[in-house]
Amino acid sequence: MDTKKVDVMVADASHEIYVDKILDTIREAAKVRGTGIAERTHEYVATKMKEGKAIIALCGDVFAGFSYIESWGNKQYVATSGLIVHPDFRGIGLAKRIKMASFRLARLRWPNAKVFSLTSGAAVMKMNTELGYVPVTFNELTDDESFWKGCEGCINHDILVAKNRKFCICTAMLYDPDLHEEDKI
Repeated sequence: MDTKKVDVMVADASHEIYVDKILDTIREAAKVRGTGIAERTHEYVATKMKEGKAIIALCGDVFAGFSYIESWGNKQYVATSGLIVHPDFRGIGLAKRIKMASFRLARLRWPNAKVFSLTSGAAVMKMNTELGYVPVTFNELTDDESFWKGCEGCINHDILVAKNRKFCICTAMLYDPDLHEEDKI
C-alpha cells in the first residue's frame, strides 16, 4: 500500500458515516495494545467532524485513519487526540501524515495556543518530538475540568485520580508557540 493513495483531509458532516468504524478501530487498538484510550461517543466524534475539528484519512471510500483537536482553557490550549490508523493501513507512514495534519489544523485554528498531547505510545511521542513538543508535567497542561473529565473513559483513570492528576501512564507533551518563533503563522 502506498500512503499517497490515501487522502488525508479535514473531516466534515459528510464523514459521519465513518464514526462507528473509527470508534471500533480505537477500541480494538486499545485491547491489542493493552493501554488506555479514552472512549468517545458517536455524537462527540460526529460533532468534531461537523465543527471542522477532525482529520480523516480515506482510501477511496475506505476508512484508513483519524484524529481530532479541541481547545481548552479559554482557547489557551489545544489537544490533538484520538490518533488512530486502521490495521490495514499501518506501516506506511499514515499516522505521521494524520498527526501533521491535526497539528497544522490546531495551529491554524488557534495560532497562539499551546498544543498538547497525552500518550502512552512511543510512535506518537516520536512524532510529537519531531513537531517540537517536549515532555512536561501534567500541571503544565490545561486546568480545564472538561478536558480532564474526558480521561474518565480510559482504563488508567484510577491511576490519574490516585496521583491527584499529577501523572499517569501517559506522557504529557507540549508545543509552546512562544518557543518556536520560526513557526509563527
